Amino acid sequence: MKAVYGLYPDGPSAQQAFNRLRAAGVAIDDITVISAQPMEDFEFGNLDKATWMWWFACLGGLIGMAVGLGLAWVTETSWPMNVGGLPVFAWWPNLIIIFELTMLGAITATVVTLIVSALLPSRGRTLYDPEVTDGKILIGVENPPDGSIQDLERTLGAPPGARVKTV
Repeated sequence: MKAVYGLYPDGPSAQQAFNRLRAAGVAIDDITVISAQPMEDFEFGNLDKATWMWWFACLGGLIGMAVGLGLAWVTETSWPMNVGGLPVFAWWPNLIIIFELTMLGAITATVVTLIVSALLPSRGRTLYDPEVTDGKILIGVENPPDGSIQDLERTLGAPPGARVKTV
């Protein structure tokens, strides 16, 4: 893997590098941004917002709710009992079971989705620098064309406090 990246001490200089890369013609999808903390105040901090996790959590919740409702219904109607004219399937006590299994399904689906989405992209070697954990912000391009490496190094080195590295 070839990569050209810069390490920046703060958000404004990282945003400047991000803007310069875009102005140089690099597509937003080709720019890699890694930081140790959320940078939601800057444009580069809102790149990969789209996720399917919410939908999978809802699906897990619906499955859990259906299992809870089915479990309560089957349990109470399988063994006939004289309940003195009251309904065999009572909603109020069963809402607790239905709610708990709904939450169990949603939480389980969320955790599984998080693990799968966190582990699948890391099968290959990815761009990373240990200085990111010290508070630096990494902005770079993975697998750039051979002829553009010098231009990318100049572009990434322009903001103040930048350290450009080529791997």
